[in-house]
Amino acid sequence: MTDEPPLRRRAAESRTGDASPSAAPEPEDVGTDQPSGGPVPLTTPRDGTPKPVAAPSELDEVVARFAAGTGPVALDAERASGYRYSQRAYLVQLRREGAGTALIDPLPLPDLTALDEAIGDAEWVLHAASQDLPCLAEVGLRPRRLFDTELAARLAGFERVGLAALTEQLLGYTLEKHHSAADWSSRPLPESWLTYAALDVEMLVDLRDALDEELTRQGKSAWAAEEFAALVRNGARPPRVRAEPWRRTSGIHRVRGARAQARVRSLWYARDQIAARRDAAPGRVLPDSAIVAAAELDPKDEKTLLTLPGFGGRSVRRLARTWLAALDDARQLPEDALPVAPTVEGPPPPHRWAERDPVAAGRLTRCREVVVRIAGEHNLPPENLITPDSIRRLAWQPPDEITDATVGEVLRGFGAREWQLTLLLPALTEALSTP
Repeated sequence: MTDEPPLRRRAAESRTGDASPSAAPEPEDVGTDQPSGGPVPLTTPRDGTPKPVAAPSELDEVVARFAAGTGPVALDAERASGYRYSQRAYLVQLRREGAGTALIDPLPLPDLTALDEAIGDAEWVLHAASQDLPCLAEVGLRPRRLFDTELAARLAGFERVGLAALTEQLLGYTLEKHHSAADWSSRPLPESWLTYAALDVEMLVDLRDALDEELTRQGKSAWAAEEFAALVRNGARPPRVRAEPWRRTSGIHRVRGARAQARVRSLWYARDQIAARRDAAPGRVLPDSAIVAAAELDPKDEKTLLTLPGFGGRSVRRLARTWLAALDDARQLPEDALPVAPTVEGPPPPHRWAERDPVAAGRLTRCREVVVRIAGEHNLPPENLITPDSIRRLAWQPPDEITDATVGEVLRGFGAREWQLTLLLPALTEALSTP
């Protein structure tokens, strides 16, 4: 964006002389000799790295501190994706003016409802809130109001919307993100990881203020408010469980025939049971590539099985009988129990529209052109103006009578917000009505 440097200066100027806990650290606070005018590496929290709260008495003190604090509450959560089966939170970070920063270990403290009550009336500030809201809800933290800095940046038209990128662009500080893929379920957590976690909420309220200023300047504050309200309503819901999750096995497109697909299915569910029991990421129990290799070759004995790619690790070899039993189960299935092509919900893949329904294909093309044009006019990513799936469904099966009212009713049913409909309805109605 052409006005990002001035915005960064305005955000910095607004904090000059501010000695409150939410003020940005001065360069000397982060121990750097960074040349004047360049981004400042943020390596140490301004109040130091707090010790994780792991006892009820310590949690009581944090609850009292944050209840007495003022202004928005910055929150974040660290999971162990890629290491654990669950998507639970293994560390919760908070910061608030007057309260400082707290790191809470939800393993010994799985119920944080007292903290939720203490900060429930405040606005919660998160980055990419949809990723953290489900695991925060599991420990009893559910926002009543929130501000999502990633979503705000998308609405404001920023190309780079990661936390580190935005902190540098708007506030002039660089964040290291090298612990983002760490195994946060491990204990004890290293000091460097705790510092990283504390820094994730260090500048979040300052970033919120800078983005709120930019949204106001662009006339998009009301749009953001609708989006944030939708996150409050729906963000804590767990992901929808797929009917046949085994079909998402990476590389399954290479597996030909119903019997071979049955082997994928059988191995997938055998792995899933073990992963759930161990609370280990499925890919760490048996890689998808190993499932595909075994489904293609269908080994009958342990010696052959262990020669396949992905079956060489010690923990995988110890489960050789389990994998062979799963393959044998698939081998014994009657024909009528083999996988069949799934029933597709909604419209077919767009590349098939021209063949199946050329008229619908034309509608889709025109509707997509409308979305891209209006998104460009308002400096928005098209997917944030309206979800691609909503446009596909509307174009495939429009209302019998095409008016702004009927098209709006359909899109509301797909979850569209009023600001989106205000921008889109006239042009979409015209696109659907064009012969």
